[in-house]
Amino acid sequence: MIRFSTLLARFAVALALGSTLVLAGCHRNSVKEQAQAAQWKGKFDTTIEAYKGGQFLVDGAVLSAVDTGSHFAYLKDIGKLPRTVLLLPSDDSKIRKVHLQYLARMSIDYGFAVYYDKGGELTEINAINTKARQLQDYHAPAKGSDVEDCSKTAAGCDNMEQAAQQ
Repeated sequence: MIRFSTLLARFAVALALGSTLVLAGCHRNSVKEQAQAAQWKGKFDTTIEAYKGGQFLVDGAVLSAVDTGSHFAYLKDIGKLPRTVLLLPSDDSKIRKVHLQYLARMSIDYGFAVYYDKGGELTEINAINTKARQLQDYHAPAKGSDVEDCSKTAAGCDNMEQAAQQ
């Protein structure tokens, strides 16, 4: 009986130690990536983050691709256009192909270099190899109830004859 309980206690201690080592290994890698991203931020003129739906986080504000392009046009007008831009993933989204395409267009239009993290390696967006996409505004997906309301007139009727009768 005593032997069984000591064996069980040793097994529990080994299990706790093993799970602690596994969790520490997972945490160590993410801390290393965060430290690397923080180190990269200091080497670039501007840092922006990728956001949902092809949008960007610029200085804490969520901007569409057109608005981000307008931001860089404003910086160009006042003479503060950055030479290098770093694109990072945000807490809400990772870097997607659409983000790279929009930034390829901006790098062509404004003449700055754009870099992003590709599997732990810092990579420059090549505007020739990356298909530059025309900048677009963000449009939220349409809901089903909005589609049904489109057929009604301002009076809430399905056709103009019913609206005239009211």
